[in-house]
Amino acid sequence: MSVLVTGGAGFIGSHVARHLVDAGQDVVVLDDLSGGYEENVAAGANLVTGSVVDPELVEELFREHEFSHVFHLAAYAAEGLSHFIRRFNYTNNVLGSVNLLNAAVRAETVERFVFTSSIAVYGAAQTPMTEDTVPEPEDPYGIGKYAVELDLRAAQRMFGLDYTIFRPHNVYGEQQNVADPYRNVIGIFINQLLSDRPLTIFGDGLQTRAFTHIDDVAPVIARSIEVPQSANEVFNVGADTPYTVLDLAHTVARAFDVADPEIEFLPAREEVVHAFSDHAKLHHVFGQEPTVSLEEGLHRMADWAREIGVREPVRFESVEVLRNLPPSWAAGLTQTT
Repeated sequence: MSVLVTGGAGFIGSHVARHLVDAGQDVVVLDDLSGGYEENVAAGANLVTGSVVDPELVEELFREHEFSHVFHLAAYAAEGLSHFIRRFNYTNNVLGSVNLLNAAVRAETVERFVFTSSIAVYGAAQTPMTEDTVPEPEDPYGIGKYAVELDLRAAQRMFGLDYTIFRPHNVYGEQQNVADPYRNVIGIFINQLLSDRPLTIFGDGLQTRAFTHIDDVAPVIARSIEVPQSANEVFNVGADTPYTVLDLAHTVARAFDVADPEIEFLPAREEVVHAFSDHAKLHHVFGQEPTVSLEEGLHRMADWAREIGVREPVRFESVEVLRNLPPSWAAGLTQTT
């Protein structure tokens, strides 16, 4: 039997797929390459180019392969931009998930559906956020992720399809899409440094996040199907130490041997100011492994980024709502209906 990894040419998905291949799994990757790269696909995995939004393609894959597990990581994870691309957000992140869930239920071979959600489901909750915190998402991205979580629980009750949900946060590292100007602040900073451009920060830069290296996330997601206690549970996964975005900018710059980076402060945008989570539940079930410090992780990513070089930012050609769009994002965009 095979395992399906959606988004396996993207950032987190490619690392999860690699760990699954290394564990001896027969891995099928489904990715439309809109935010990932074919060279990211794990050696030994079988790439199918296409989208989870295509129900016929999804059904065909489930007919061709007896999937024992589904790892669903395909999504467009731009929280801030999701306010302005609601239809795109819900189509890709919710309806695409529904296509997979329908196919998994019908197939009757799937033992576990592993879903990568986000701490965006919590909204502006008291920090550190725990799995017992009642979700109150504040943007369409978080709303969509939480909707899929609820649907997985409903499917488990109705059809007995087991699931495991992970809520990672602010993940960075090698193979990240540094060409995306709307998400992944570390990737944005790195591309700006490689281009000799100022580092751009929304607001005063005092918003806090706990930045998580990919090696603290992907292995545990891949290993979850081997941990019976993780079935039908939700886990926060990520780093414990929060940093301000301003401190982050200087730390990224030092990884590139830039002592005094030029910083451009942009108008503040609507966002959760402080977001980091508690991981006691994860450590209780999976054990506590050594973690990658921010400094070490950034040096690893810097070495990789120097090899790939600058990537031209890939902007949305159109958005659905221009009203209140941050000015730095609005240049050259048109509005769809």
